[in-house]
Amino acid sequence: MPDLVVGVDGGNSKTDLVLADTEGRLLAWARGEGTRPHTDGMEVTAERLAHLGRRALAEAGLAHTTPVAVGAYFLANVDRRAQERSALRQLTRLGVAERAVVRNDTLAVLRAGAPDGWGVAVVSGAGINAAAVHPQGRQARFLSLGDITGDWGGGLAVARAGLGAAVRAGDGRGPATRLRRDLPAHFGLASVESVALAVSSGEIPVPALHGLAPLVFATAASGDAVARGIVVRLGDEIVAMVTALLRRLRLLRTPTPVVLGGGTLQNDQVLLRDHIHARLAAEAPLARPRVLDVPPVVGAVTEALLTAGASATARRRLREAIADRKPPAQGAVDACDTEPTQAPAQPRVR
Repeated sequence: MPDLVVGVDGGNSKTDLVLADTEGRLLAWARGEGTRPHTDGMEVTAERLAHLGRRALAEAGLAHTTPVAVGAYFLANVDRRAQERSALRQLTRLGVAERAVVRNDTLAVLRAGAPDGWGVAVVSGAGINAAAVHPQGRQARFLSLGDITGDWGGGLAVARAGLGAAVRAGDGRGPATRLRRDLPAHFGLASVESVALAVSSGEIPVPALHGLAPLVFATAASGDAVARGIVVRLGDEIVAMVTALLRRLRLLRTPTPVVLGGGTLQNDQVLLRDHIHARLAAEAPLARPRVLDVPPVVGAVTEALLTAGASATARRRLREAIADRKPPAQGAVDACDTEPTQAPAQPRVR
């Protein structure tokens, strides 16, 4: 009988966990809140990940104590080796799997989109990050601490830039933009100034601004010059990250896969995609960019299957199953820390 594996893609705004077996069968897919150990603490983060795993077991009709052979955890805001070791200790303490692997979430995108496991990966979801792996295994990453390390990008940065540009258009510091008209309705308010005041007072949490990003992209697609400038800036940042990583690993003269993943890159933003491709063609002509065509959690569960010794056929079967399935709603399965009253025949586990 097959063993069980878990793959986790923990992003800033949401965390996806897939439970599967080593024959490539998709048993459950659970979604929870974002992975933010830098603000919530690693112990709390690990507890939430363990709870999400129990939710998945319950969804599959399995007891919450059912052993998992391998768990691969690819987590946002785990950017340094010390943080990886801390997360691994906490997850091991909680017994999430007989063997656990912890990596940064950018590497899930790379594993999902680069079949040989090397190249450059960019994640642009709520935030932004990138990493690269050389064919010989060397890695290059960024410190990724936010503004203090020069980071800009992702949906939240786009949203904040759009709101700021709309305020500037109203007070005379910036050019006119349809963002003044398009953004306030998202929060049911009359003006962008009202939105800014509500954010400043805490009535609107800063993470909620992420919902404005699709409006900025839509306004850019309609031809608004200010919104287009924000989207182009995001593209420029992504190209800067990619070329920096290629240069650091001396891959500028090597045909190299560049995998683009995350919500702002996988949502068919034509202007952003075309700008990135054009800039890379000029600055790194041997880069081979492609937008990831499956959820990044595919990379995490692929790593778990590889670690467990599953076959290429099993990995392909699971990839296709995830691609064909609609992602779950966040928190779709509620508390399930107790065993189901009737569990089906369980797979053999070590």
